[in-house]
Amino acid sequence: MRGFLLVSGLALASLSGLVQAASSCDEATTQQEMNTCAGEGYQAADKELNTTYGEIMGRLDSDSKNRLKTAQRTWIKFRDAECEFVSGPTSGGSANSMVKAGCLENLTQQRTETLKSYSQCEEGDLSCPVPRQ
Repeated sequence: MRGFLLVSGLALASLSGLVQAASSCDEATTQQEMNTCAGEGYQAADKELNTTYGEIMGRLDSDSKNRLKTAQRTWIKFRDAECEFVSGPTSGGSANSMVKAGCLENLTQQRTETLKSYSQCEEGDLSCPVPRQ
């Protein structure tokens, strides 16, 4: 019973990311449709992350670019491992890709917000890694 509740909770948590999906996703009723919508949500979040990352890279000097590349690659490894962990209880099940995509979307959106925050630092903030424009 406890395992069922955990899996149900994870599935519901991942569905919260679907609320922002296109209107066709609001009407998804089959697991396949929900999986597709979750994947589309993650792809949109990943596209926004890549755009933000590119904008920040364009503002950095060579040393800072290398540090950001290292940080981003390390973050991607963390994100992927975290989502493997989160989706583990659904492994082998039809909802697995939906749960994993929901996790990927959520963490990717968080990373995008972190990168965007670097572009909005107050002048004189020595802890800000991205120079003001």
